Amino acid sequence: MHRLLVSAAHKSSGKTTLSIGLVAALTERGRVVQPFKKGPDYIDPMWLARAAGRPCFNLDPYLMDDASIADLFAGQSIGADLALVEGNKGLYDGLALDGSNSNAAVARRLGLPVLLVIDARGMTRGIAPLILGYQAFDREVNIAGVILNRLGGSRHESKLRAVIEHYTDVPVLGAVAEDARLSMTERHLGLMPCAEVEGAEAHVREIGRIVAAQVDLGRVQALAAAAPPQPRTGAPAPAAPMRRADVRIGIARDRAFGFYYPDDLAALQAAGAELVPVDTLQDERLPAIDGLFIGGGFPETCMDALEANAALRGELRQAIAAGLPVHAECGGLMYLSRSITWQGRTARMVGAIPGDTVMHAKPVGRGYVHLQETGAMPWGTADGGIVRGHEFHHSSLENLDPGVAFAYRVRRGHGVDGQHDGVLVHNALASYAHLRSAAGSQWASRFVEFVRAQRARRVAHVQPAAVRSSKPAPRP
Repeated sequence: MHRLLVSAAHKSSGKTTLSIGLVAALTERGRVVQPFKKGPDYIDPMWLARAAGRPCFNLDPYLMDDASIADLFAGQSIGADLALVEGNKGLYDGLALDGSNSNAAVARRLGLPVLLVIDARGMTRGIAPLILGYQAFDREVNIAGVILNRLGGSRHESKLRAVIEHYTDVPVLGAVAEDARLSMTERHLGLMPCAEVEGAEAHVREIGRIVAAQVDLGRVQALAAAAPPQPRTGAPAPAAPMRRADVRIGIARDRAFGFYYPDDLAALQAAGAELVPVDTLQDERLPAIDGLFIGGGFPETCMDALEANAALRGELRQAIAAGLPVHAECGGLMYLSRSITWQGRTARMVGAIPGDTVMHAKPVGRGYVHLQETGAMPWGTADGGIVRGHEFHHSSLENLDPGVAFAYRVRRGHGVDGQHDGVLVHNALASYAHLRSAAGSQWASRFVEFVRAQRARRVAHVQPAAVRSSKPAPRP
């Protein structure tokens, strides 16, 4: 498999824009590119998927073991001409002191040549020790090329190329000038999702054209083709057989909600779920569903439209009161609360959760979380196991009914109040944590089984009455 990692010396170097540009440019030239993103992220993968025309998958060495990463990478790369992994932060950055969950560690484990993006603003001769230091820090990491980004002009480019050629053996595969057309709109959680950007498709194509004009795509492909044979981490796990779809689970997918990992959606389907789209902004009625998954997103930016759809909010509130199984993450929790307050304005939400969401200027909780399941967890393990995931929210849940039950005790992270997460209302679980089945929780299959069991219970409750009503009335 032709493959590479696009990384950088530090965050905000422009690697996301250049990764999008590379994927778009190669796809435009008929190459099938499979994109991946290192670490927990939803928004960058949306843009990469838009550029590639196929889903982007996350490789997370903190939440996944080596075998899971290798299997996901190999399995999703089948049929692709090239696999491109976009790193997060800097090449050697990570939580572990030994670098075991860094981008460099992923490069070693998957045999990925590294294309290093360098924000060259204000740099000349100093770029040489930077490259040499990154090479020397870990000799097992192959820094196979660099792209100079945000250049000030042709003279700046010439100086940098001369320095790099004189002092290092790393080839320069591209030099991209500072260009306002490459800018991408950001807000409090990073890039704006492409679903909310008017003309996103055209913007992706334009980024691809600009990058293609300043990066040697042929040498980038040659770099990826020179990747060593895929390292083995043991026998691949056998693929779980797909179960026939026998339950219908709604998925809220619209401008307000879009944070879903494609492998988790696939895990829901493998467990026997038919995924039914729900538009919380436009649909006035819930479709015929047995359960509902509301992922994260930006409900605060759509709160007027969400409030205006009172019909769906009321129907969902009644469905939850009647026992509809629901799994809601972060933005989904906000939607299920009584209200959202943001920038001095308040809008009514579903009202299933007895609390109010308030947005803040700074993050309330961010990073990886460790959660211990409580006895109240409706689809938990018998031993109260530890579930790992991540959170990144600028909101807090306030005025919460003190008698509410929680599914988790927080061992690492913030959750709802620093000690608890996973508000439980009937069969609805709403948390600030984002889960991944690949992290070992197997939440997707467990949730589907819970939905299946609750549907069977409802059917069993209804059938006796139906049988009684079908008997002929006694003759007078």
